[in-house]
Amino acid sequence: MAEGLSIISEGDPELLIDPEVALKACQEVLQSHDLRQKDDGSKPAPDLSPASSSESSASSAPSPASSAPSPASSCAARRHKARPVDVSSNQQSSWLLRLFESKLFDVSMSISYLYSSKEPGVQTYIGNRLFSFPDGDVDFFLPQLLNMYVHMDAHVGDAIKPYLVYRCRGSVAFSLTCAWLLGAYSSDMHISTQTHSRGSKLRKLILSDELQPRARGARGTHVSGPVHVSEPRPAVHVGPRRTHQRSKSDATVSLSLAPSSSLKRTSSNPRVESPDQPLRLAPQREFIKSLLGIGKRLATLPTKEQKTQRLISELSLLNHKLPSRVWLPTAAFQHHVVRVPHTQAVVLNSKDKAPYLIYVEVLECEDFETSVVPVRIPENRVRVTRSVENLAVASETGEARTGTFSVVCNYDNDEEAWSTDDLGTLQVPEGHSCDNISQFSVDSITSTESRETVYIQAGDIRRRLSEQLAQTPSSFRKDPEDPSAVALKEPWDEKVRRIREASPYGHLPTWRLLSVIVKCGDDLRQELLASQVLQVLRAVWQQERVPLWIKPYQILVLSRDSGMIEPVLNAVSLHQIKKQSQAPLLDFLVQEHGPVTSEGFLSAQRAFVQSCAAYSLVCYLLQVKDRHNGNILLDSEGHIIHIDFGFILSSSPRNLGFETSAFKLTQDFVEVMGGADGDMFNYYQMLMLQGLIAARKHMERVLQIVEIMQQGSQLACFHGSSTLRSLKERFHMNLTEEQLQGLVQTLVDGSMRSLTTRLYDGFQYLTNGIM
Repeated sequence: MAEGLSIISEGDPELLIDPEVALKACQEVLQSHDLRQKDDGSKPAPDLSPASSSESSASSAPSPASSAPSPASSCAARRHKARPVDVSSNQQSSWLLRLFESKLFDVSMSISYLYSSKEPGVQTYIGNRLFSFPDGDVDFFLPQLLNMYVHMDAHVGDAIKPYLVYRCRGSVAFSLTCAWLLGAYSSDMHISTQTHSRGSKLRKLILSDELQPRARGARGTHVSGPVHVSEPRPAVHVGPRRTHQRSKSDATVSLSLAPSSSLKRTSSNPRVESPDQPLRLAPQREFIKSLLGIGKRLATLPTKEQKTQRLISELSLLNHKLPSRVWLPTAAFQHHVVRVPHTQAVVLNSKDKAPYLIYVEVLECEDFETSVVPVRIPENRVRVTRSVENLAVASETGEARTGTFSVVCNYDNDEEAWSTDDLGTLQVPEGHSCDNISQFSVDSITSTESRETVYIQAGDIRRRLSEQLAQTPSSFRKDPEDPSAVALKEPWDEKVRRIREASPYGHLPTWRLLSVIVKCGDDLRQELLASQVLQVLRAVWQQERVPLWIKPYQILVLSRDSGMIEPVLNAVSLHQIKKQSQAPLLDFLVQEHGPVTSEGFLSAQRAFVQSCAAYSLVCYLLQVKDRHNGNILLDSEGHIIHIDFGFILSSSPRNLGFETSAFKLTQDFVEVMGGADGDMFNYYQMLMLQGLIAARKHMERVLQIVEIMQQGSQLACFHGSSTLRSLKERFHMNLTEEQLQGLVQTLVDGSMRSLTTRLYDGFQYLTNGIM
């Protein structure tokens, strides 16, 4: 069937990988298959259906009478005109082809058939069909696609490569993400074969920037007839687009002047791999490597205080050498990074390593690759304001007029950011320190002529008084051993307001604040796998209308031992709560949200129950271990959030298998739910039952994600031959709903009374000080 089939070329510079071409190729596959079946009707039909994992999808495909292709289907828009297939001998194949063209055939099905089918023609069809799906839908399965490309046979790789090349040509972000993941997944191969592997070759092709956007005019090129795979030729170097205007802060300016020179180096800005790194990828790679270099150097320091001081100084230096066209890959919108407020960065709790949290100021834009880079405001400027609505920038001389303008202390009140001359120009009213000038600027003193009478309604006065009398959230004390506690406890909105007031870019309407955790020395591939499963379960529970709550967060794998994590906002760990409040969890919630009968507490209690039930199921299905109180967060709305999925499925800390309970359910949790005899505890068990029933209806969606990532993997979570079978058994497909109810009751009772949970918490306290 693979003979004579058309697939997309990625190497010929005269051709463009276009979705239209891919759609035509889809039809050629279907037409060729039907014609061959008609001509060779006496021969048995080829095995187009995947193995066990997708048989249910094929068998449940609509009948020929009801499975007419949807007008919304891209491939169905140009259906082939083939003669009817002999239904008696090829009914399964015919139904499968109809399923491929129907609107039921989504990205999830495509990945499943691509992995399971052994028929090259089906693999070719699905590889071409990827072009018809939205980019975001395919991006979710990018780890699976790349793992198949690295570890599976040549037919699968040939089917996937055209799509990868097409996307890399169109996006720098996609190119770098592919390169990072290819490097991480290729690391599981034997050293002797890594260099010559398919994944390593594609990674080198990407990082050499041969997959640049097509030259002008190629967009309109269409290919008629079969398009065959050809070896990629070196692409003609295309310089930066005219819209790529770089500021003086661009760390790659030396490249544009002398291609043979290397990027600028500082103690926090290490040299890149090659001196002639392409301009299109260099700024972002330099930025990421600088952040990782900081993390590696922090790990060599003995105390948290020394790590924090070093982190601040390193980021301050990076701020001055910040490349101009860089972005945070974990963000959900297009932007340019303009500044890292270094004094706000904190080192997170870790015994051996030094993960750290930074906040990043960005300016939102339409396209970070083509939008004009914002002009950098030097660090020695002073921002002045006449009012909140009228913001301006001081002149180069630094002169500021008192009485008309109020002067704002910028740069996080960091005296190192100011020169002596700048400090001499500050005119601060008596009684105001530099620490409170930010507030002074909001209430800026203006002339009498510019003032307007302000009328305040009685209802507004009553509202303000009631807000003052209401329960206010507690704040945490500064702790040298846990510097992140205070930073994480501060409400996000207040942090944004405070940093924006101190920023030279804060007056710009597109200003936004982002945050990211940088980790070195940790393999985040298991974290990425767990995040995918959490996203699938969240979608399933929303689809089935089960009010369970989970919070998946973005994971960026940079290598086999480094990456970035999206922080959970407005959340602190249970360890930090216990250490700061020295009170049970219930008392802390009362302190934060009001008495147990108040509306605020009841709302937080419901959020706690819905999230605790969801994460109990997640921990049971994935066998999540290492559940100490440093890995469980509580947010400002009362939700429980589990983080750190480094031990899942077949792995456990030190391979001891110490935690034997299905999930963590302590007495503190039960007290928040009103006790084991309370209504909310019964609600918790009911939610677990509903969530498990809904999850097993969509079990295949979870299994396919895990099974594909097991291919060729050396991750600890896949040690043992029974990993996938055990995961499937935990969905309990053979039990009735009544039997499932009894199972949930057994799991809850066992976890609530688990001795090993208490012993593990005690072990963590004695060895790591985690309460």
